[in-house]
Amino acid sequence: MRVLALDGIDPGGLAILREAGLEITAGGKMNEEELKEAIRDVEALLVRSGTRVTAAAINAAQKLKIIGRAGVGTDNIDVAAATERGIVVVNAPEGNTIAAAEHTMAMMLALARNIPQASATLKQGIWEKKKYLGVELRGKTLGIIGLGKIGREVARRARGMEMKVMAYDPYVDQQQAAHLEVELAPLEQVLAQADFITVHLPLTKETQHLLDREKLRLLKTGARVLNVARGGIIDEAALYEALKEGHLAGAALDVFEEEPLKASPLLEMDNVIVTPHLGASTEEAQVAVAVEVARDVVRCLQGEPVLNAVNIPIVKGHLAEVLHPFSQLAEKLGGFLAQLMESPIIAAEICYQGELARYDLAPLTSSFLKGLLRPLLADAVNYVNAPVVAKKRGIRIREKKSQEMEYFANLISVKVEGRRENHRLAGTVNQDGEPRLVNLDGYSIDASPAGHLLVVPHLDRPRIIGPVALVIGDHQVNIATMQVGRQEIGGAAVMLMSIDSEVPWPALQAIRQVEGVLDVRYIYL
Repeated sequence: MRVLALDGIDPGGLAILREAGLEITAGGKMNEEELKEAIRDVEALLVRSGTRVTAAAINAAQKLKIIGRAGVGTDNIDVAAATERGIVVVNAPEGNTIAAAEHTMAMMLALARNIPQASATLKQGIWEKKKYLGVELRGKTLGIIGLGKIGREVARRARGMEMKVMAYDPYVDQQQAAHLEVELAPLEQVLAQADFITVHLPLTKETQHLLDREKLRLLKTGARVLNVARGGIIDEAALYEALKEGHLAGAALDVFEEEPLKASPLLEMDNVIVTPHLGASTEEAQVAVAVEVARDVVRCLQGEPVLNAVNIPIVKGHLAEVLHPFSQLAEKLGGFLAQLMESPIIAAEICYQGELARYDLAPLTSSFLKGLLRPLLADAVNYVNAPVVAKKRGIRIREKKSQEMEYFANLISVKVEGRRENHRLAGTVNQDGEPRLVNLDGYSIDASPAGHLLVVPHLDRPRIIGPVALVIGDHQVNIATMQVGRQEIGGAAVMLMSIDSEVPWPALQAIRQVEGVLDVRYIYL
């Protein structure tokens, strides 16, 4: 298998790929046209921040399975286009965490003590001592916007400098913050009380210009602002105004709205410190992110689960062991219902009940949708693009959870609707970790969702099961197991057979002719 590694991926990462027997083509930054040609016949692409992996480049790839970003941010990769094509996108979220946190602290100290300005002046032969009076970090309040991996490491270091740390992050609870000795507060409160503000967020539609003119005005007079995350989170024009008017005492920026930065009024200000996107630029970090992403590329190409995908839900550690059999069950439920339906599916509902409902179950929903769509689309759908494909086909998806249960410790119930019909199916995982079907359209059953299956809705009366079995036998198909579910004597019922081979079309037609048989469906899982 071939791998294209661009932007100077560290040799440590390339060594991981070579050890796995992959063929590597390494190079520097590529423009779109160069990438479209180079990417055509490779299974994996690795980049840093230099090469932009556009939708056009992704669509030119014929074999691409995975795109690896040796770093945290993926804003130079069209993740939506990759997802639609079923291509996994992975990053290295932990490899440069310490480097970015340490660079943040370095920028904060430099900003507090005017170190770059004093150094430049002294190199010009000017001894300026009084001009560069600084401030101490001890006792000051640091406001952290985004308490993720890097934000947490910054908090730990700031506490070591005897700073008070406040943070805004709607996805972090009070218990986690208390463990870090951090006070969680609304964004406006953090801005109003902070002496230093640092942002540690990805750049999204929601975070673009998060610190705009209005938010910067909430900062106290004399506050200092840092950005070692992503350019664009701070409105640079508004920041320039706040600095020029003297509302802010200074700013330290490692990232910018346009990179490489060539011209900006911020460069003309003495109280602004800048570095050329050096947050992850340490020897150790470059090795770590390259190795981290290379290992995920190898996992993907060897058919193993990746650890750091950004466009599919990932489950790690003990939870992965817990959810794995339920993921298999969810996919089987989807595949069963897809083959049971005659009319196009317009809506699907999946309900998780029991202890299972305590967890984030997006991976199971993706598995269900993959199973639901795969009989129709084959290899065009996978765990990555299943939710996107369902949405593009106009299928409404609803997910429900409930921890209340009566008969099973855990249960997954699914319903699909078409224009002329709907079906329900429920399953669980037994004590041996095996998926089982336990209910079909309201009828209690107990069957393994595997192999060749025959579903025969019928009326609950004598001389139906025998004739159906005779038809199957006449076509040289052996029955492994059979059971019947009914709700009342003489009413509607369902026969579910596990058989050893495919049932030919003439046999299905003959079964339909048996008096009392309402329908028949052959299903293969």
